[in-house]
Amino acid sequence: MRSVAEGIHRISLANNELRALAGRFATTFSQLRELNLEGNLLHRLPEELGSLLHLRAINLARNKFRRFPEPLAAAPALESIDLEGNEIAEVPVEVLASMTSLRSLNLRANPVCPDMRLLVRPLVPFELLLSPEGDVPEA
Repeated sequence: MRSVAEGIHRISLANNELRALAGRFATTFSQLRELNLEGNLLHRLPEELGSLLHLRAINLARNKFRRFPEPLAAAPALESIDLEGNEIAEVPVEVLASMTSLRSLNLRANPVCPDMRLLVRPLVPFELLLSPEGDVPEA
């Protein structure tokens, strides 16, 4: 089973009403490059997700995150994070600035506060997608 799991580079578990992801998921699929968890009920990620050395893209759109999932900051190759349609109001600027491989972060349709918008833009060296002010759905 282990050798089969190591050959898997892309997984989609979208729209499955998942409430949690087990820590052993990351250790089982250690060669993962793309992970699609869109449209679930996730509100946190296991710390072990940061150990995915090859993970380049993760889609966490339309889940229940209230905070940026910080285990992602430890994934060294992560280039793209989609968190559109969650409940994130604050963005950990220092954490994002430390993510040297990150190229794109989608935070559209999140209630990111206006002050946070002003702080984040000049400090992050990647494409940051935010909804226009006043265009965020009420939670």
